Amino acid sequence: MSTLKYTEDHEWLRLDDEDVVTVGITNYAQDALGDIVFVQLPEIGARIAEGGEAAVIESVKAAGELRMPLAGTVLEVNQALADAPALANTDPMGEAWFVRIRLDDPAALSGLLDQDAYDKLVA
Repeated sequence: MSTLKYTEDHEWLRLDDEDVVTVGITNYAQDALGDIVFVQLPEIGARIAEGGEAAVIESVKAAGELRMPLAGTVLEVNQALADAPALANTDPMGEAWFVRIRLDDPAALSGLLDQDAYDKLVA
């Protein structure tokens, strides 16, 4: 059973295994960015520190980063998203995931926002 968590920076993390999460941006984030035209993903095997850059995102409105709220190692990247960045505008919570990360400390997920807290943040 997967568990979704959110950050105040509008990223989502889905717990897929006891220490593996899939990470992406929320619908709120993609809406704020506008049409996404470029995504640069990290290398598989890269270690990303808490707060470190996990991806670069460019849109017609702005450029930004996907920052990792928790430290871990990149297991997989979504090449489909790199090839077709606009996918992030059509399915940000599904097919447009960015990376899969093995967390250094899976217990740290409990410090992130749950669905109710995130809904209040964006309301």
